[in-house]
Amino acid sequence: MSSPSTTVRLETGYATAFAALCLGAVAMGISPIFVRFASADVGPFASAFWRVALSLPILYAWMRIEVAKAPAGAPRSSFSKASVLAGLAFTGDLFFWHLSILSTTVANATFFATMAPLFVILIVWLVLKQRIARGTVVGLGLCLLGGAALIGQSLQVDPGRIRGDLYGVATAFFFGLYFIAVGRARETVGAAQVTFEAGVVTSAALLVIAVLFDTRVVPQTLEGIMALTAMAFISHAGGQGLLSIALGRLPPVFSSLVIFLEAVAAAVFGWLILNEALTLVQSLGGALILIGIWAARPKT
Repeated sequence: MSSPSTTVRLETGYATAFAALCLGAVAMGISPIFVRFASADVGPFASAFWRVALSLPILYAWMRIEVAKAPAGAPRSSFSKASVLAGLAFTGDLFFWHLSILSTTVANATFFATMAPLFVILIVWLVLKQRIARGTVVGLGLCLLGGAALIGQSLQVDPGRIRGDLYGVATAFFFGLYFIAVGRARETVGAAQVTFEAGVVTSAALLVIAVLFDTRVVPQTLEGIMALTAMAFISHAGGQGLLSIALGRLPPVFSSLVIFLEAVAAAVFGWLILNEALTLVQSLGGALILIGIWAARPKT
């Protein structure tokens, strides 16, 4: 049996990780605002590239601090298979997310992207052969209902947009794979190293994609540069970095529910900054998401 002091340390660790998860979700949830401000300067794939590339210096500095503080005998491996997979998975996530936005409605793209936790559960259960707690399944169900309420009023059923909807499903798959890969990478190295190494892989792949598919790659205005820099520092270095911290303590299945918090944060920021309407049904959907996350929380 665990001693009282050990239990307190475990509970404190989970609380800190959960706080990092929530803050990371908020940081990632504001990224569409920055994309909106940068859209006059660069194409969608270029904005995804700059989001990651501009964050690399700050992530590298964080990694050097992390390495300096590590114990003398700590592992020093670089670019593990899990870190590389995380970078490729995040590339797929951003690539298909932008294709989905271009091929269907934003509401449809967002709705199908929220399927990521479902793919995490399926991969963990069917491929990794791990047991899924009942509370996690209940929490996922509540979050899915909340997500549908949050954006369901804008959903459109149109056979002509089926390709864009499928791109949204692909987005969810790659984002789910990203959670699992980061969780595996965090078993051996620190959060800063995982986030930096995955970012190097992602930015290299996105640069090729941006050059091939976008006509506007380099920002030309101060507003565009500021928007891309803010997205890099806040949404990527901050959001993905905090997510990596959380995945060092929390299981990927639970942590994947962060995508629903992103939807809540995006709706709130759209209301506060862009004066977009926030209805009662959407507010109730956001509350249902919070209840679902609480129901799925890990039991210490």
